[in-house]
Amino acid sequence: MVPSVFRFWGAQPGWEAAWPWLLAILLVAYLLGSIPFGLLVSRFMGLGDVRNIGSGNIGATNVLRTGSKKAALLTLLLDGGKGAVAVLVARYLYGDTAAQVAALGAFLGHIFPLYLRFKGGKGVATFLGILLALHPLTGLAACLTWLTTALLFRISSLAALVAAASAPLWLWVFGLTTSTGLGLLLAALIWLRHGANIRRILAGREPRIGG
Repeated sequence: MVPSVFRFWGAQPGWEAAWPWLLAILLVAYLLGSIPFGLLVSRFMGLGDVRNIGSGNIGATNVLRTGSKKAALLTLLLDGGKGAVAVLVARYLYGDTAAQVAALGAFLGHIFPLYLRFKGGKGVATFLGILLALHPLTGLAACLTWLTTALLFRISSLAALVAAASAPLWLWVFGLTTSTGLGLLLAALIWLRHGANIRRILAGREPRIGG
């Protein structure tokens, strides 16, 4: 079923008419998701190029390795925020399917950013922001899953992997079956982006929080 993607324009919904607008939504959300806040924040705060620090990732975890908790928190909020904004604006203007398309676009923009030659972050903060915007209870459940795992094992990447894997389950539990496929896709991409982390976890060599 096609949502009210054209309700703003007063047209009748149909895939033949809707797909150009959905593609436009995907592209705009992708450009928003491509904004490398980790890089911008670290440079603005005089911390240098975060790509030359730690893992070289532009996400909040690596920004924290600069020694600035403020920069890491700001990066976390901005990366999550861009995912949430993409979803909320698309839903307000065009409906639920447009919101899911925007979610996918923002997520792909973060992990494959146009502005950084497609070398981006791992998508965890953006994913959580997307979930909070799609359904606050689901987002909160995923955030609590991350926090619980982090407190138990003190490994940020493991917490991210468990939270991502739990998200489709939480979507299903809360009855959001139309969003479960999106949750599975984004969770799978997060796991693929964490390939090196998974190998280190299995080998017992993954750094611990505060280590």
